[in-house]
Amino acid sequence: MLSFASSLALPSPDAQLVAVVVAIRAARGGVGNLSGTDLSSLRLGDAREAVDALRCLGWQIGGALLGDDPALPVPITVPDLTPTVDHPLPFGKNVRSRVSGWTTRALSVKPVKKLPPTARLAGLFLAAHSTSKLLGQIPSDFPDACRAALPDLLPKGFLTELSEDYYRLDPAVRHLSGLRRPTEDGRTAKVEKAEGQVERRTRLAVRFDAAAWSQWKNAATPVLRRHAEAVEYCAVCALEPGQVAAAFMERVRPHFVPKWIKNAYGEWKEAHPDRGQQAAEFTVAFRGEHGHGPSFNQLCSGLGWDVCRSVRSFIVQRLLSNEWLMDTSPVPWTLRPGVMAQAQGISLPKARTSAVAVRPDA
Repeated sequence: MLSFASSLALPSPDAQLVAVVVAIRAARGGVGNLSGTDLSSLRLGDAREAVDALRCLGWQIGGALLGDDPALPVPITVPDLTPTVDHPLPFGKNVRSRVSGWTTRALSVKPVKKLPPTARLAGLFLAAHSTSKLLGQIPSDFPDACRAALPDLLPKGFLTELSEDYYRLDPAVRHLSGLRRPTEDGRTAKVEKAEGQVERRTRLAVRFDAAAWSQWKNAATPVLRRHAEAVEYCAVCALEPGQVAAAFMERVRPHFVPKWIKNAYGEWKEAHPDRGQQAAEFTVAFRGEHGHGPSFNQLCSGLGWDVCRSVRSFIVQRLLSNEWLMDTSPVPWTLRPGVMAQAQGISLPKARTSAVAVRPDA
């Protein structure tokens, strides 16, 4: 993804940073959503100039991106990423989601969050080309304009070492490292399952009753129907209709939380002290990209929280209880920043009032 962005004939790091964000969102179908809020979060020196530079490459960007509604997701078509035999970003749906989540976290991590685009783009490259413990080497396609920003990453706590083309990430950001060094034992040994934890299984296909789904939508309130169709027709999520219908139509039943889940959550919690802030910021970015909130699974996958489905559900329930997040229960895909997050300035932009989900056949 970063190599693709750096290969584009763009005049500034501002434009390259926008290209990175759009590229991962458009990686699968050639179209990705971006909002004015997304542009603001990138802290660009000249957002209009960056957008115009992408238009010069043939990227199709609607004028509404720089309009009066910052919350409106605007579709951007990237011709180079439309389905072809030699696709430059051959990502599957799950990989695309994980890389998109990693990009959001890397750009919003505290040491670089308020730095200019040159430093934030440099941070993306360095994190992607480093392991969590070893020295990383600056890649050959590292943007020349970002080299002047490298020394700034030392006092900010993003790097602990920097010598010519080698560097080491600070422990505070090593969870963002993009390279993994598998060991022989790691490739051959099976991880012993925790007590009571069941093996993860592929979710079975949900039987889809189109008539029942249509009847449910006809009986829903206009607001609920718009939300359901925003999820159903979301080009980024590309969910199966049966999966969406089941999530909205099934009743949510309270369930007992076994001790092993609570123990697993306790261990996970110690390793993720900033979980509340990260989750709230992710919901804002996700809604700007998709036009609706994330599911529990999309939230945890996007943040790289690699735990089983049962623990994921408990994690989100704790974030809701502690008011880092809120939702419109039992309606799915409604996660958004809660009271605690809003107190720290993490909130959704002004909600849209006139946008309506667009059907594929419209």
